[in-house]
Amino acid sequence: MTQAVTVRRDGDTFQARLFWLHAARLLDPDSPVIRVGFETGPKSFDDIWVEYDPARSALDQYGDPLRREHMQCKWHVTPDSYGYADLVDPEFINANARSLLQRAREAQLAYAPAGSGVRFKLVTNWRLDRNDPLREMVGNRSGAIRLDRLYGSVTDNSKAGAVRKAWREHLSIDETELRLLARTLAFGEAIDTLDALRDHLDILLGFVGLRRIPANQSAFPYDDVVFQWMAQGRLEFDRAAFRTLCAREDLLGTAEGAPRVYGVKSFEHAFDRLEERCHAVLDLIPSFDERYIRSDSDWETTLYPQLRSFLLAAAKDHPRLRLALDAHVTLAFAAGSVIDIKSGRQVELEQRSTDRRLWTPDDLVSDPTWPTVATELVELHQDGSDLAVAIGLTHDVSADVRLYCETKLPKVRRLLILSPSAGAGAQSVACGRHAFELADATTSAIRAARAGGVSLTHLFVAAPNAFTFFLGQRQRVLGPVRLYEFDFEGAQTRSYTPALTLPLRSQ
Repeated sequence: MTQAVTVRRDGDTFQARLFWLHAARLLDPDSPVIRVGFETGPKSFDDIWVEYDPARSALDQYGDPLRREHMQCKWHVTPDSYGYADLVDPEFINANARSLLQRAREAQLAYAPAGSGVRFKLVTNWRLDRNDPLREMVGNRSGAIRLDRLYGSVTDNSKAGAVRKAWREHLSIDETELRLLARTLAFGEAIDTLDALRDHLDILLGFVGLRRIPANQSAFPYDDVVFQWMAQGRLEFDRAAFRTLCAREDLLGTAEGAPRVYGVKSFEHAFDRLEERCHAVLDLIPSFDERYIRSDSDWETTLYPQLRSFLLAAAKDHPRLRLALDAHVTLAFAAGSVIDIKSGRQVELEQRSTDRRLWTPDDLVSDPTWPTVATELVELHQDGSDLAVAIGLTHDVSADVRLYCETKLPKVRRLLILSPSAGAGAQSVACGRHAFELADATTSAIRAARAGGVSLTHLFVAAPNAFTFFLGQRQRVLGPVRLYEFDFEGAQTRSYTPALTLPLRSQ
């Protein structure tokens, strides 16, 4: 009885650790894994399944996109081997009637009728028999069947022919149908011990930011928690749901190989809440009514101090971090001023466009065909001492800024208009490196326009938040600046209102 319990528990442990080897990658934003299932799916291939991002999916043995893998996990206490004949024997999977191959055929018809896009994989600590013909037909790289070897002969008299004949007759299918099935089959040899699997898993846990369990502790909570989730009916996990569950179980730790993700929001996207994918989020939404700040004084007295404290704490122990800024342009600039260019921190920005992209100062090689910064200097008030800067990368703001300066800012002597050489537009900034280079060029243009002495620089920005962050990183060399927010919704002034002035008077 004791031996039977141990065998069953070891089998569950084997399955759980294989699950975590795949599911943990849901916490890696660069991983193509987008969903993982446990104990759900086609019969006998329902232990674990993995779904990949169609745009970044793995490729099958023929270079075609692999959308899903369904796995059957089979653990044995004693070492042994198996061959092609075992796949047609129900006893091989402790079944009474239907063999593993029959169930694979049913799964293939349901999930991959064309014989591509989905893989059905047996993962076991038994090895394929060295003398079995199936061993020669399984590719070492993918574990999938190589059709060129399965069909390396024409007749049934060869070793490959014997495999085809046995499988065809067992399934009562023809050669064409067998080829479609065989293209979806794969075999994995889990030759590591359970302790070795735990060691491998430990490295992955640390990389993606899950809590590592010291090797000298017998209890390993990851072995049990997935079965608790199963008992609760939680069988499928996407990125957001998985992170939420891990946080609830107190399994989140510190990512050692990937940057930690910090979110700042002053508004929220309906289908992408930062809390579902960030390690920590600074929620400034209560200070706003829709996109309008409730009290103008909050920029200086509340928002900037909270933002500064949040970002300094985030950057303190992490030389590499990722920021998701669902926030006003003023806050994007202010964030850059906190983690400035001399902070010694590597910052990645999640930039929203038609999707989410990761922008860094070195994400692409610089391209001489990218738009540069075009400048125009307009004289406004001869007795003024300030400089106004209209930065219109995504759309032209020069007319609105000039009107505002002429009517509201009598101290502005000159207006510097900066725009992309190819014209403003949603695609005017190509990537993070381009944004970084434009921020450099913008800084140089502002410093040149400030020559001769300027009391205050007024900044009006229409640009991606990543650019604005990079520009904010250069705030010290720009001198005192005041940011402005535009009423894009048209619910109030349909013009600009002053926001934050940096540095703060208290600084």
